[in-house]
Amino acid sequence: MAISAAMVKELRESTGAGMMDAKKALEETSGDMEAAVDWLRTKGLAKAAKKSGRIAAEGLVAVAVEGGKGVAVEVNSETDFVAKNEAFQGMVRDIAQVGLTADSTEALAAVQLNGKPVSEVLTDAIAKIGENMTLRRLVTVEGENVVSYVHNAAAPNMGKIGVLVALKGDAAKAQEIGKQIAMHIAATSPASLSEADLDPALVEREKTVLTEQARESGKPEAVIEKMIVGRMSKFFEEVTLLGQKFVINPDVTVAQAAKDAGVEVTAYARVAVGEGIEKKEEDFAAEVAKTLKGA
Repeated sequence: MAISAAMVKELRESTGAGMMDAKKALEETSGDMEAAVDWLRTKGLAKAAKKSGRIAAEGLVAVAVEGGKGVAVEVNSETDFVAKNEAFQGMVRDIAQVGLTADSTEALAAVQLNGKPVSEVLTDAIAKIGENMTLRRLVTVEGENVVSYVHNAAAPNMGKIGVLVALKGDAAKAQEIGKQIAMHIAATSPASLSEADLDPALVEREKTVLTEQARESGKPEAVIEKMIVGRMSKFFEEVTLLGQKFVINPDVTVAQAAKDAGVEVTAYARVAVGEGIEKKEEDFAAEVAKTLKGA
Protein backbone atom coordinates (compact mmCIF):
# COMPACT_ATOMS: atom_id res chain seq x y z
CA MET A 1 0.00 0.00 0.00
CA ALA A 2 1.27 3.48 -0.91
CA ILE A 3 1.95 5.64 2.13
CA SER A 4 0.65 9.17 1.56
CA ALA A 5 1.89 12.37 3.15
CA ALA A 6 -1.56 12.82 4.72
CA MET A 7 -1.26 9.45 6.46
CA VAL A 8 2.15 10.35 7.83
CA LYS A 9 0.81 13.70 9.02
CA GLU A 10 -2.15 12.04 10.78
CA LEU A 11 0.08 9.55 12.58
CA ARG A 12 2.55 12.26 13.62
CA GLU A 13 -0.25 14.37 15.10
CA SER A 14 -1.77 11.47 17.01
CA THR A 15 1.50 10.17 18.46
CA GLY A 16 3.96 13.06 18.36
CA ALA A 17 6.45 10.81 16.57
CA GLY A 18 9.00 12.16 14.10
CA MET A 19 8.23 12.23 10.39
CA MET A 20 10.64 9.43 9.42
CA ASP A 21 9.53 7.28 12.35
CA ALA A 22 5.87 7.76 11.40
CA LYS A 23 6.58 6.87 7.77
CA LYS A 24 8.51 3.76 8.78
CA ALA A 25 5.72 2.66 11.14
CA LEU A 26 3.15 2.90 8.34
CA GLU A 27 5.41 1.02 5.96
CA GLU A 28 5.98 -1.73 8.52
CA THR A 29 2.22 -2.12 9.08
CA SER A 30 1.03 -1.74 5.46
CA GLY A 31 -0.70 1.54 6.22
CA ASP A 32 -2.80 0.25 9.14
CA MET A 33 -3.08 3.36 11.33
CA GLU A 34 -3.87 1.57 14.61
CA ALA A 35 -1.14 -1.00 14.03
CA ALA A 36 1.27 1.82 13.22
CA VAL A 37 0.47 3.49 16.55
CA ASP A 38 1.14 0.19 18.33
CA TRP A 39 4.38 -0.25 16.36
CA LEU A 40 5.58 3.17 17.54
CA ARG A 41 4.59 2.40 21.12
CA THR A 42 6.39 -0.95 20.97
CA LYS A 43 9.55 0.79 19.79
CA GLY A 44 9.16 3.47 22.43
CA LEU A 45 9.07 6.18 19.77
CA ALA A 46 5.68 7.65 20.58
CA LYS A 47 6.63 7.87 24.24
CA ALA A 48 9.90 9.53 23.38
CA ALA A 49 8.24 12.08 21.15
CA LYS A 50 5.88 13.18 23.92
CA LYS A 51 8.90 14.11 26.00
CA SER A 52 10.41 16.27 23.26
CA GLY A 53 8.76 19.45 24.51
CA ARG A 54 10.45 19.26 27.89
CA ILE A 55 13.47 21.47 28.45
CA ALA A 56 16.79 19.64 28.40
CA ALA A 57 19.45 21.96 29.82
CA GLU A 58 21.64 19.50 31.74
CA GLY A 59 23.83 16.80 30.24
CA LEU A 60 27.45 16.47 29.17
CA VAL A 61 30.06 17.80 26.80
CA ALA A 62 32.41 15.14 25.41
CA VAL A 63 35.63 15.83 23.52
CA ALA A 64 37.53 13.70 21.02
CA VAL A 65 40.74 14.41 19.13
CA GLU A 66 42.27 12.62 16.18
CA GLY A 67 45.25 14.00 14.29
CA GLY A 68 44.73 17.68 13.63
CA LYS A 69 41.01 17.66 14.36
CA GLY A 70 39.13 17.95 17.64
CA VAL A 71 35.40 17.95 18.36
CA ALA A 72 33.29 18.90 21.34
CA VAL A 73 29.78 17.44 21.39
CA GLU A 74 27.04 18.63 23.73
CA VAL A 75 24.21 16.20 24.50
CA ASN A 76 21.54 17.55 26.83
CA SER A 77 19.26 15.81 29.29
CA GLU A 78 16.58 17.13 31.61
CA THR A 79 18.37 16.34 34.86
CA ASP A 80 21.94 16.12 36.10
CA PHE A 81 21.03 12.69 37.50
CA VAL A 82 20.91 11.26 33.97
CA ALA A 83 24.27 12.86 33.18
CA LYS A 84 25.74 10.60 35.88
CA ASN A 85 24.22 7.49 34.29
CA GLU A 86 26.93 5.22 32.84
CA ALA A 87 24.76 4.26 29.86
CA PHE A 88 24.20 7.93 29.02
CA GLN A 89 27.90 8.68 29.41
CA GLY A 90 28.80 5.77 27.13
CA MET A 91 26.39 7.01 24.48
CA VAL A 92 27.78 10.56 24.63
CA ARG A 93 31.34 9.25 24.39
CA ASP A 94 30.44 7.19 21.30
CA ILE A 95 28.65 10.15 19.69
CA ALA A 96 31.72 12.34 20.20
CA GLN A 97 33.95 9.69 18.62
CA VAL A 98 31.84 9.41 15.46
CA GLY A 99 31.56 13.20 15.53
CA LEU A 100 35.13 13.28 14.20
CA THR A 101 33.66 12.22 10.84
CA ALA A 102 31.03 14.98 10.72
CA ASP A 103 31.26 18.67 9.89
CA SER A 104 27.99 19.92 11.41
CA THR A 105 25.43 19.02 14.06
CA GLU A 106 22.95 18.05 11.36
CA ALA A 107 25.48 15.78 9.70
CA LEU A 108 26.34 14.16 13.03
CA ALA A 109 22.67 13.33 13.65
CA ALA A 110 22.74 11.23 10.47
CA VAL A 111 26.07 9.47 11.13
CA GLN A 112 25.77 5.75 11.79
CA LEU A 113 26.46 4.58 15.34
CA ASN A 114 26.14 0.86 16.08
CA GLY A 115 24.08 0.39 12.94
CA LYS A 116 21.70 3.30 13.51
CA PRO A 117 21.75 7.07 12.86
CA VAL A 118 22.81 9.04 15.94
CA SER A 119 19.34 10.65 15.99
CA GLU A 120 17.75 7.21 16.33
CA VAL A 121 20.23 6.17 19.03
CA LEU A 122 19.10 9.23 21.01
CA THR A 123 15.43 8.39 20.47
CA ASP A 124 16.01 4.87 21.79
CA ALA A 125 17.79 6.31 24.84
CA ILE A 126 14.89 8.69 25.53
CA ALA A 127 12.46 5.78 25.54
CA LYS A 128 14.72 3.67 27.76
CA ILE A 129 15.81 6.31 30.29
CA GLY A 130 12.58 8.31 30.29
CA GLU A 131 13.93 11.83 29.83
CA ASN A 132 14.07 14.18 26.89
CA MET A 133 17.55 14.38 25.36
CA THR A 134 18.90 16.50 22.56
CA LEU A 135 22.00 16.53 20.41
CA ARG A 136 22.54 20.25 20.78
CA ARG A 137 25.76 20.98 18.95
CA LEU A 138 28.99 19.79 17.44
CA VAL A 139 31.93 22.22 17.60
CA THR A 140 35.05 21.53 15.57
CA VAL A 141 38.60 22.88 15.88
CA GLU A 142 41.34 22.03 13.39
CA GLY A 143 45.04 22.83 13.36
CA GLU A 144 48.58 21.50 13.35
CA ASN A 145 48.16 20.25 16.93
CA VAL A 146 44.87 20.02 18.81
CA VAL A 147 44.68 19.67 22.59
CA SER A 148 41.54 18.93 24.60
CA TYR A 149 40.60 19.52 28.22
CA VAL A 150 37.48 18.84 30.29
CA HIS A 151 36.85 20.80 33.46
CA ASN A 152 35.58 18.77 36.43
CA ALA A 153 35.31 15.60 34.35
CA ALA A 154 32.35 13.35 35.13
CA ALA A 155 34.09 10.56 33.22
CA PRO A 156 37.13 10.42 30.92
CA ASN A 157 36.91 13.16 28.26
CA MET A 158 33.50 14.45 29.32
CA GLY A 159 32.08 16.89 31.82
CA LYS A 160 30.31 20.25 32.10
CA ILE A 161 32.91 22.30 30.18
CA GLY A 162 34.93 21.06 27.22
CA VAL A 163 37.80 23.00 25.63
CA LEU A 164 39.73 22.51 22.40
CA VAL A 165 42.89 24.44 21.50
CA ALA A 166 44.75 24.40 18.17
CA LEU A 167 48.43 25.29 18.20
CA LYS A 168 51.18 25.59 15.61
CA GLY A 169 54.66 24.34 16.48
CA ASP A 170 56.44 21.41 18.12
CA ALA A 171 53.94 18.69 19.08
CA ALA A 172 55.37 17.97 22.56
CA LYS A 173 55.56 21.64 23.48
CA ALA A 174 52.08 22.22 22.07
CA GLN A 175 50.65 19.45 24.25
CA GLU A 176 52.21 20.82 27.41
CA ILE A 177 51.37 24.51 27.04
CA GLY A 178 48.13 23.66 25.21
CA LYS A 179 46.73 21.88 28.25
CA GLN A 180 47.52 24.89 30.43
CA ILE A 181 45.95 27.30 27.95
CA ALA A 182 42.87 25.07 27.72
CA MET A 183 42.52 25.25 31.52
CA HIS A 184 42.88 29.04 31.26
CA ILE A 185 40.07 29.15 28.66
CA ALA A 186 37.80 27.03 30.85
CA ALA A 187 38.30 29.51 33.70
CA THR A 188 38.10 32.83 31.82
CA SER A 189 35.74 32.13 28.89
CA PRO A 190 37.30 34.62 26.45
CA ALA A 191 35.06 36.24 23.85
CA SER A 192 37.44 35.65 20.94
CA LEU A 193 40.97 34.60 20.03
CA SER A 194 42.17 38.13 19.27
CA GLU A 195 40.96 41.69 18.76
CA ALA A 196 40.54 41.02 15.04
CA ASP A 197 38.09 38.18 15.78
CA LEU A 198 35.81 40.14 18.11
CA ASP A 199 32.21 40.77 17.10
CA PRO A 200 32.14 44.36 15.73
CA ALA A 201 28.78 44.96 17.42
CA LEU A 202 30.27 44.03 20.80
CA VAL A 203 33.21 46.37 20.25
CA GLU A 204 30.95 49.25 19.22
CA ARG A 205 28.65 48.73 22.19
CA GLU A 206 31.55 48.75 24.61
CA LYS A 207 33.03 51.86 22.99
CA THR A 208 29.69 53.67 23.28
CA VAL A 209 29.37 52.85 26.98
CA LEU A 210 32.95 53.89 27.73
CA THR A 211 32.53 57.12 25.77
CA GLU A 212 29.43 58.11 27.74
CA GLN A 213 31.20 57.29 30.99
CA ALA A 214 34.20 59.42 30.00
CA ARG A 215 32.01 62.38 29.02
CA GLU A 216 30.42 62.40 32.45
CA SER A 217 33.85 63.41 33.78
CA GLY A 218 33.44 66.79 32.10
CA LYS A 219 36.92 66.64 30.62
CA PRO A 220 37.77 68.20 27.20
CA GLU A 221 36.98 66.10 24.09
CA ALA A 222 40.68 65.63 23.28
CA VAL A 223 41.28 64.16 26.73
CA ILE A 224 38.18 61.98 26.42
CA GLU A 225 39.46 60.51 23.15
CA LYS A 226 42.72 59.48 24.82
CA MET A 227 40.76 58.00 27.72
CA ILE A 228 38.70 55.91 25.29
CA VAL A 229 41.81 54.56 23.57
CA GLY A 230 43.24 53.46 26.89
CA ARG A 231 39.99 51.93 28.14
CA MET A 232 39.36 50.05 24.89
CA SER A 233 42.88 48.68 25.03
CA LYS A 234 42.13 47.40 28.53
CA PHE A 235 38.86 45.91 27.26
CA PHE A 236 40.65 43.98 24.50
CA GLU A 237 43.14 42.63 27.05
CA GLU A 238 40.31 41.37 29.24
CA VAL A 239 38.10 39.66 26.63
CA THR A 240 40.51 38.25 24.01
CA LEU A 241 42.36 35.01 24.72
CA LEU A 242 45.72 36.17 23.39
CA GLY A 243 45.49 39.48 25.26
CA GLN A 244 44.47 38.03 28.65
CA LYS A 245 46.93 37.66 31.51
CA PHE A 246 47.84 33.98 31.71
CA VAL A 247 46.24 32.53 34.84
CA ILE A 248 49.26 30.32 35.52
CA ASN A 249 51.64 33.27 35.23
CA PRO A 250 49.83 36.66 35.32
CA ASP A 251 53.09 38.45 34.50
CA VAL A 252 52.64 37.48 30.83
CA THR A 253 49.77 37.30 28.36
CA VAL A 254 48.57 34.03 26.87
CA ALA A 255 50.14 35.06 23.55
CA GLN A 256 53.49 35.62 25.25
CA ALA A 257 53.28 32.36 27.21
CA ALA A 258 52.69 30.47 23.96
CA LYS A 259 55.54 32.31 22.25
CA ASP A 260 57.89 31.55 25.15
CA ALA A 261 56.99 27.87 24.74
CA GLY A 262 57.80 28.05 21.04
CA VAL A 263 54.24 27.66 19.74
CA GLU A 264 51.35 29.80 18.47
CA VAL A 265 47.67 29.50 19.36
CA THR A 266 45.62 29.48 16.14
CA ALA A 267 42.10 28.57 17.29
CA TYR A 268 40.06 27.45 20.28
CA ALA A 269 36.56 26.48 21.37
CA ARG A 270 34.90 26.44 24.78
CA VAL A 271 31.62 24.54 25.15
CA ALA A 272 29.68 24.60 28.43
CA VAL A 273 26.60 22.49 29.09
CA GLY A 274 23.34 24.40 28.83
CA GLU A 275 24.81 27.83 28.08
CA GLY A 276 22.17 30.00 26.44
CA ILE A 277 19.29 27.64 27.29
CA GLU A 278 16.51 29.27 29.27
CA LYS A 279 15.72 26.91 32.11
CA LYS A 280 12.16 26.75 33.33
CA GLU A 281 12.01 27.10 37.10
CA GLU A 282 9.22 25.33 38.98
CA ASP A 283 9.07 24.59 42.68
CA PHE A 284 8.58 20.97 43.68
CA ALA A 285 5.07 21.47 45.11
CA ALA A 286 3.92 23.09 41.88
CA GLU A 287 5.41 20.27 39.84
CA VAL A 288 3.62 17.61 41.91
CA ALA A 289 0.31 19.50 41.67
CA LYS A 290 0.74 19.78 37.91
CA THR A 291 1.39 16.04 37.64
CA LEU A 292 -1.69 15.16 39.72
CA LYS A 293 -3.81 17.27 37.39
CA GLY A 294 -2.53 15.21 34.48
CA ALA A 295 -0.64 18.11 32.89
